[in-house]
Amino acid sequence: MNNGPESDRVDDGELFVVATPIGNLEDMSARAIRVLKEVDVIAAEDTRVTAHLLARYAIPQRPMALHAHNERARTEQVLKLLSENKRVALVSDAGTPGISDPGAILVQAARAAGYRVTPIPGPSALVAALSVSGIAAERVLFCGFLPAKASARRHAIEELAERTEALVFYEAPHRVIECVEDLASGLSRAAQRRLVIAREITKLFESIHECPLDQAADWLRGDSDRQRGEFVLVVSGFESPTPTVDWEKTLVTLLADLPLAQAVRLTCAITGAKRKPVYDRALELKGAE
Repeated sequence: MNNGPESDRVDDGELFVVATPIGNLEDMSARAIRVLKEVDVIAAEDTRVTAHLLARYAIPQRPMALHAHNERARTEQVLKLLSENKRVALVSDAGTPGISDPGAILVQAARAAGYRVTPIPGPSALVAALSVSGIAAERVLFCGFLPAKASARRHAIEELAERTEALVFYEAPHRVIECVEDLASGLSRAAQRRLVIAREITKLFESIHECPLDQAADWLRGDSDRQRGEFVLVVSGFESPTPTVDWEKTLVTLLADLPLAQAVRLTCAITGAKRKPVYDRALELKGAE
């Protein structure tokens, strides 16, 4: 794989982007464990969270902090380590770095500098929720976290109102009810949309619930435990309503010039109406004549 203009510099340092469990520590891959044991430095979003993971797998390294508030400054430090032929692993608190988590700035800088950047794939709340949603979608739009402020959140939802892709959101427990209420009021045809609420995926109190989008807020309010934990929300895409055709008007028009059987056949073909009610109505109209 070509990772940049100078990715063939095999003697240079390497950055590993390592996915870690989103809840259940047993989801840690053997490759991820090996990489974390072999690298020289581990850059972690929260060193306390990562320390617990490292202890679970007897990984002796002590992580350095790289989070949203210091990523730009830490990036320079990591680039220096890479220039010294060090191997660095980047991890977030849970899941894959750079996906609604810090990491993109560092990855971009490392690639721009010509260092090899290697993904170590693994658990993903986005993919896990989609896999159990039952929402068949050829295309998916990952929206991450919506804005915390109500006005900005509603504006963002308005822009998604008629997107045909399945929509995937992350949400925090203290905003989840407001979020689904705004989705129900802002997305077109909410009553016809399915919502899958995936909560605490892979954790002890994991739950997956499906309901019409416009009923989700009431369901969440029905039990305070349903509002706890981290959420992934999967909403089915917008589907245009099927236009209704007045088959009786079509039938009357055709009967004026065509035999009954032919008028019935063409009416069904044009409008998609069922043959029996069309045929019965044609008999009535001919009888009235």
